[in-house]
Amino acid sequence: MADEIPLRKDVPESDKWDLTTLYGSDEEWERALSSVSGLTEKVVSFKGKLSQGAESFLGALKALESLYMTLETVSNYAGLKLTADEGDPDSLDKDGRATMAYSKSLSEISFFDPEMMAIDDDVIEEWISRPEFDDYRVFVKKARHFKKYTLSEKEERILSLQAESAQTAHNAFGMLTNVDMKFGTISCNGAEKPLTQSTYSIFIHDSDRNIRKEAYKKFYGAFADHQNTIAALYAGSVSHDVFSARARGYESSLASRLYGDKVPESVYRNLIETVHKNLPVLHRYYSLRKKVLGVDELRHYDVYVPLVKDVKMKTSYEEAVEICRSALSPLGKEYTDTLCGGLLGGWVDRYENKGKRSGAFSSGSYKGYPYILLNYKEDDIRDVFTMAHEGGHSMHSWYSKSSNPFMQYDYTIFEAEVASTFNEELVFEHLLKNAKDSQMRNYLLSMRANDILATLHRQTMFAEYELKAHELVESGTPLSADVLRKTYRELLEQYFGPEMVFEDESDLEGLRIPHFYGAFYVYKYATGISASLALAKRVVEGGERERNDYFAFLRSGGSRYPIESLKVAGVDMSTQEPVQSALDVFAGIVGQLEESLC
Repeated sequence: MADEIPLRKDVPESDKWDLTTLYGSDEEWERALSSVSGLTEKVVSFKGKLSQGAESFLGALKALESLYMTLETVSNYAGLKLTADEGDPDSLDKDGRATMAYSKSLSEISFFDPEMMAIDDDVIEEWISRPEFDDYRVFVKKARHFKKYTLSEKEERILSLQAESAQTAHNAFGMLTNVDMKFGTISCNGAEKPLTQSTYSIFIHDSDRNIRKEAYKKFYGAFADHQNTIAALYAGSVSHDVFSARARGYESSLASRLYGDKVPESVYRNLIETVHKNLPVLHRYYSLRKKVLGVDELRHYDVYVPLVKDVKMKTSYEEAVEICRSALSPLGKEYTDTLCGGLLGGWVDRYENKGKRSGAFSSGSYKGYPYILLNYKEDDIRDVFTMAHEGGHSMHSWYSKSSNPFMQYDYTIFEAEVASTFNEELVFEHLLKNAKDSQMRNYLLSMRANDILATLHRQTMFAEYELKAHELVESGTPLSADVLRKTYRELLEQYFGPEMVFEDESDLEGLRIPHFYGAFYVYKYATGISASLALAKRVVEGGERERNDYFAFLRSGGSRYPIESLKVAGVDMSTQEPVQSALDVFAGIVGQLEESLC
């Protein structure tokens, strides 16, 4: 049948990414992997010699650069191969060997940072001021930023050796929730359909309220059956975060996670405070949802069903590229030609095939294209936004590596979500401007409200939950299932407001979020969309100067800390203003929906 999902071998080459910009063949990759051992030994040969003089230190940095670049490229190639077909034994083998080589190499060079930190500040500052250190100056300064929290060589080696075991809680959570837990089936159109982690999101969006309720009850019922085990796993993850922070001498877990990016704690806390002040608008949105759905009580399983029925609209992959070209035209011809050329010419793995990873991502490295994985579907307008989103990541990578040496090209996660959601905003405004009727307009407004809510309000709630969980442990309070559920329920009631009627199981949601096992990460989604909405407005309404400021940000790479690079773009994330501005955008959309849907 024409709509069957093809095997990887049956996908046309034109629909696949072209990985030859990384390695021309698997054999070339094998040679690169084999070289890792020798490159590692070259770095190790400088052990005990970093302080012997500028020439020796420069030689060590060059050896480290060669090793890091090879590890990055080897890992990227293997990872991309695997995501294209996760059932392919050869790709699984490649990815496993690349991961093992990476871990072994990092363990063997664990001497580097402590030895570099031991060099006197005045000495190393004089060395890196020389022209021959131009490509390494930022790297050294950023590495030495951690000097006060870097331990002895033996202590650093011990910490590096436990890095794999530190993932136990996260890995066990994944195996339990994705493999071992069974959620049953859902009665749908006269048939029993399996309820899984993947299908839950489909059922909870269903227009049939009975289906939503059944899916919700059964899904969270399974989490209730395992709540004590999952709570213990999350408590273990939080305890490890606290241990790591204390072992290095940080004041708190939060401080340890923000220190590397030089993000003040006030940024994290300002985000929460600003969202709190604007919760009445969010509560208005849920009141609107209750009215539009026509329900007596708004339940937790009612918050994802679309306010406006899907608009039937087919957009071919090539047409989506042209939408991106038109929508992103405020960024200029070089940007759109480069992006659209990549989207059509080897950057992207376009469509679903059996064994391919779901969702989408951009994977940029210094060598090769800034690759994009999509599972593009012509009948889902959201996939046009996904294309623009991942394209934003890839163009950020393209400008970063084009403008920086390898050792300072990689930007932070704090910055990463800005370029992607910036593109989404321009696509939204373009489609809204060209909406053919009120139904399409309302659909786009509803979709955008949900996206901002999910990225700004929800991620802030998650961020606040993480902070509370870590502060409980740091103050000596153990994290039991009861403690975690009580903490999460209080946040649910605060954020969703008086219109929401929660189920007994609702607070179990706090036990099912995988991102919590990588602490203090999710807040970056909220700050990212706040910055991007402010910058999109600034660029579209501004002139050449505002556009050049944005490109200065894209070209920064890792040459600046994130707060500094965003200031160059024209937004100051150390203040509450960008978050408030983004919340004002949400309020404006809610107002438009109230006017058109009520």
